[in-house]
Amino acid sequence: MDGTVLIADDDRTIRTVLTQALTRAGCRVHATGSLAQLSKWVEEGRGDLVITDVMMPDGNGIDRIPAIREARPDLPVIVISAQNTIVTAIRATEAEAFEYLPKPFDLPDLMSKAGQALSRRPRKSDPVPEPLPVPREAADPAMPLIGHAPSMQALFRMVARVLNADLPVIIAGEAGVGKTTIARSFHELSDRRDRGLAVLTSSDAGEEAIARAADRARAGTIVIENPAGFDAAAQARLIGLIEAMESGPDRAQAPRVVATTGPDPQADVAAGRLRSDLYYRLAGVTVSVPPLRARVDDILPLAAHLLARAAAQGLPDRGLSDDASAMLRAHPFPGNVRELENMMRRLALTASGTAISASEMREALAQQSGGRLPGPAQTAAAPHAPENAAVLPLPQGGARLSDSVEAHLQRYFDLHGDALPPPGLYDRILREVERPLLQVALDATGGNQLRCADLLGINRNTLRKKLTELNIEVTRRRKLM
Repeated sequence: MDGTVLIADDDRTIRTVLTQALTRAGCRVHATGSLAQLSKWVEEGRGDLVITDVMMPDGNGIDRIPAIREARPDLPVIVISAQNTIVTAIRATEAEAFEYLPKPFDLPDLMSKAGQALSRRPRKSDPVPEPLPVPREAADPAMPLIGHAPSMQALFRMVARVLNADLPVIIAGEAGVGKTTIARSFHELSDRRDRGLAVLTSSDAGEEAIARAADRARAGTIVIENPAGFDAAAQARLIGLIEAMESGPDRAQAPRVVATTGPDPQADVAAGRLRSDLYYRLAGVTVSVPPLRARVDDILPLAAHLLARAAAQGLPDRGLSDDASAMLRAHPFPGNVRELENMMRRLALTASGTAISASEMREALAQQSGGRLPGPAQTAAAPHAPENAAVLPLPQGGARLSDSVEAHLQRYFDLHGDALPPPGLYDRILREVERPLLQVALDATGGNQLRCADLLGINRNTLRKKLTELNIEVTRRRKLM
């Protein structure tokens, strides 16, 4: 790797680690805790790559990108930020940052992106677009769109990439994950935000209602909530509406269509709940929203955010004690963001002190779990579940692994009420078990594939194939906050 890298971050540790890593890789490095100093270096013609934090003492790193591009159109900028929100991802994309990485980031990943940026210079000079202002209401949606988990960051990047594309979108996920909030974000954060927004539900899908929605959302956005819940006649009317918008004389003013569905809309098609011709008209882009249990590292930041917002809305100002935080983090959380929000608001109202205690958290979790909750010693001793443990939690309190699997699978079936889970459950369960097993085994063997294969009792070639199929990084990674 060759070139000069300019680093702007107010965290001295991050500046030191990045300087050492980039220097070892063959780069020359200038590091500062000031955006003003960074701008001076850029104006002086220094640097082949910029790596900048967002929230700096003297400004916002993303806000500086247009000025950097105006002064040095060929200078790539990598943004790193602890502000892990959908708005940050969208703003970085709109500012044409070379890459956006959330903190804590993987050092090898950042080094790889830096190498790509340096190898591609000089870049073609493009006109600098005016960054879109983010409306205040979009920055604080009804349900918080925050999260560091890779699945959420992938979602944010996907939304940012297709935000202003003229393609219909399906937002798939379980109830309570925030699909409607994301659907509204496609309107409120896009260049259609000054136009109309209409929401169609199965309870209001008559011919006149659909026509009124199309007129209200002219050149804006129509959100169709759960089209599989519309009856056959209503689905036919939706198809007619989409066809008329696509081919009619006013197609230049046609609204964008965004639909929210269950986690597997193709299963709805196979079961006859959703017409296939309607599905294919809606599925220009499909965005999958992960359930909360698949991103357990986001639970505590979400809980803190929800408590802070409850206080801003007039409820008592509460925080989580260390014991309560550990209990919430260790709990095999079956619910979604809406359920977590309800629990945090209830605790904000009922807690006896400014810090929510372990006993208060235990009672709240017991209510969420229908009264079934491990005792204090078991909960405190429970290991952290892996981020992708959407089906299989680690055993608690010395329970047999098979008992934990059975209990978690039963909760998974219970979540669907009288309906069955989507088809393909067998393969999904195997994937959910296989991925964390390989990751833990690799970590335990220091990334040595031969030792890992021996530990698992499988052929090394089989291990390599599975690592490739599951896109598992072999190198042990160092996290930087």
